[in-house]
Amino acid sequence: MSTEPVPLGLPRGTVRLAASDPRWPGLFASEARRLAEAVHQAGLAPLQLEHVGSTAVPGLVAKPILDMLAGTSSGAAWQPYIAIFVALGYEPRGPQGVAERELLVLGAETARTHHLNLVVAGGRFWRDHIVFRDRLRGDPALAGAYAALKRDLALRHADNREAYTAGKRAFVDDVSADVRR
Repeated sequence: MSTEPVPLGLPRGTVRLAASDPRWPGLFASEARRLAEAVHQAGLAPLQLEHVGSTAVPGLVAKPILDMLAGTSSGAAWQPYIAIFVALGYEPRGPQGVAERELLVLGAETARTHHLNLVVAGGRFWRDHIVFRDRLRGDPALAGAYAALKRDLALRHADNREAYTAGKRAFVDDVSADVRR
């Protein structure tokens, strides 16, 4: 029996940061293969799948939940994809106040492990998340500043994920602003 800690899982609504785990990229790759295979088996157009969020940035502290983008072509019907994801155990949560997105989550309320964002590949949500991830990956000082902000917010908002997320908004918007110009 392994004594390794479980690399993913966080109760819904809470904030706990974990040290970067080198297993996260492999866990993303495994889940991306599972999703892609199910989409292929259903005969649907392939999705573009990307690992985003802090678990996608080596060395960055993160909530131990994999954030993923599943990108469709513009105008694609989303319901067939949602049905596949539900069959794989994901729970649809709706757009959650974000235009042109469908959020699906995997894992029990007590141990949420994946957030899957169904969006248009190349759309604003897609671009913002890719740019943010890539800027953090490419700039250790920027990633360090983000880590410090996250640690501070996690201490102040351990039981209020909405406040934690809101506290990061200005930083994220500033880093992602380049794609909006």
